[in-house]
Amino acid sequence: MKIIKKILIVLAVIIAIPLITAIFVSKDFSAQSEITIDKPKQEVFNYLKMLKNQDNFGVWQLSDPEMKKTEQGVDGQVGYKSSWDGKKVGKGSQTITKIVDGETIETSLDFGMGEPAKGYFILKEISPNQTSVTWGISGKSPYPWNLMNLFMNMNKDFDQGLKNLKNILK
Repeated sequence: MKIIKKILIVLAVIIAIPLITAIFVSKDFSAQSEITIDKPKQEVFNYLKMLKNQDNFGVWQLSDPEMKKTEQGVDGQVGYKSSWDGKKVGKGSQTITKIVDGETIETSLDFGMGEPAKGYFILKEISPNQTSVTWGISGKSPYPWNLMNLFMNMNKDFDQGLKNLKNILK
């Protein structure tokens, strides 16, 4: 009986430590990356505003080619919604919420827990044939999932996705 009691105490401590730690971890998260593409800003923008094109350069989309996708609305316009269900990337959706022609694209990313995150592309003209593209996300992770914020680094995924984008737009 004493052994069972000790095992239960150890299990309770193992479960309690991450839950207590999560109380002190920020719920806010953000990640972004930037790259320069040797194309005019409007040409890059016109490619990026079509969410379907993320299938060609997005790390998550490329990692799960068998994912099932559905869409609602007109791609490249506010209100367009792309949903996915995959073995590797899980379920979620992305909806275009704001477009400033040639400048920004904002989306709502719903991963099925907590409030949706904000995804964005920001484009700036460096020269007539060079465009700076910033791709990022910001949001809040619900407790206790916010503990994962300590271990997640999406910056490298945005870096790779933007490198893929640059190769496509050569």
